[in-house]
Amino acid sequence: MTSKIFILLFFFVLCVVGHSCKIANKARYDNYRLYLLNLDTVDQVKILQELEEKSDSCVFYSHARHPDQDLHIMVAAHKIAEIADLFESYKIRNEVQILNIQEMIDDELDNVLPEGTPGYQLDWNHYFHLETINQWLDLQLNNYKELSSVSLGRSYEDRDLRGVKLSRKSGNSAVFVEAGIHAREWISAATSTYLLNQLLTSTDPKVKDLAENFDWYFFPVVNPDGYVYTFEKDRLWRKNRKPYGFSRGVDLNRNFNSSWNCPGSSSDSCRYDFCGSAANSEPETAAISTWIKAHAKEFKIKTFLSLHSFSQLLMFPYGSTADKVDNYEDLKTIGQKAIEALGKKHGTVFETGSIIETIYPSSGGSSDWAFEEVGIKISYTFELRGPPDSPAMFILPANQITPVGEETLEAFIVIMNEAKARGYYNYL
Repeated sequence: MTSKIFILLFFFVLCVVGHSCKIANKARYDNYRLYLLNLDTVDQVKILQELEEKSDSCVFYSHARHPDQDLHIMVAAHKIAEIADLFESYKIRNEVQILNIQEMIDDELDNVLPEGTPGYQLDWNHYFHLETINQWLDLQLNNYKELSSVSLGRSYEDRDLRGVKLSRKSGNSAVFVEAGIHAREWISAATSTYLLNQLLTSTDPKVKDLAENFDWYFFPVVNPDGYVYTFEKDRLWRKNRKPYGFSRGVDLNRNFNSSWNCPGSSSDSCRYDFCGSAANSEPETAAISTWIKAHAKEFKIKTFLSLHSFSQLLMFPYGSTADKVDNYEDLKTIGQKAIEALGKKHGTVFETGSIIETIYPSSGGSSDWAFEEVGIKISYTFELRGPPDSPAMFILPANQITPVGEETLEAFIVIMNEAKARGYYNYL
């Protein structure tokens, strides 16, 4: 009897220790503060550039580039006094937006359904683990004969880069919808499944028209390793999970073969916008590029739409240069009409323009690559809610998933119809 009790206690202790280790290995942001800075002078820009280069306790959510710029940074608890001194010394205007980042992450967990949630429970009031999203896709494949499964390839950790094709009529022009390339941007994946569901189920004539007269390729999570990591280890992780020395991960949206390793990306593997060791060095980027190049002509892929967050922008190429694309005026006009339609739904205010003129320099991105290398002339990147000064940043409350989906759908309708009216789909 005693030996049985001992064995049971032994296994109980092992389970407790294992569970504790799992918890202990999860990144925490207790008393990390989020600051919104307003830069006024060249000296302020230079000191913040130096801070980003040398500090491992301050996380920058953009780069300090010029005066008259707003900038988000997250500061570790033990550096708060030091950073306050720096702000005072250089007269940097600042606002503490979040006193404790971890509290915001913990609050979000109330609207994250647990791992193992079956696919039929997927809705647009919660965030979901990758397994549940994939099970939901399987259910749609079983329920709708017009859907077929598509795999782009495998991730670094050997996960499927999976998606679906919706086709209700032969001969259609096609749309490629990429989501989840930045792991922490959960609203991106959630919006993509919302949009797909609407195309499958909506009775709205405008939505039915899109579903009938275009083929759709939806890929809700093209960075599955990073996405899983945000649930299991670090909510604010952005990159993929491939090792580079003592660092891990490449910003996949800096790894495409379009002005690779140019302004707006970093060659430092520790930086959040690390561009990788070469263009298409990452299995995820290589898979996306290879698949699209191999099938764009055959499948008549004439539109590329990428979903990101945050800042409420509808952007088009280029991100690496101020040079204007040859159809700049069309893309600008279509974008303006799209954000006007989006805004009418819930009053959300977007801006539109090229990537470099709306947000910041950015090279090696998928939208530029699709336009430049594949010749997809209708190429847009959405930065979904919230606004540029949003304290929520990438931790958008789940109760906003449905309204974000609703307004994004309005923009999709306009983009497709306006591009069609301008003849972009006449030559298939």
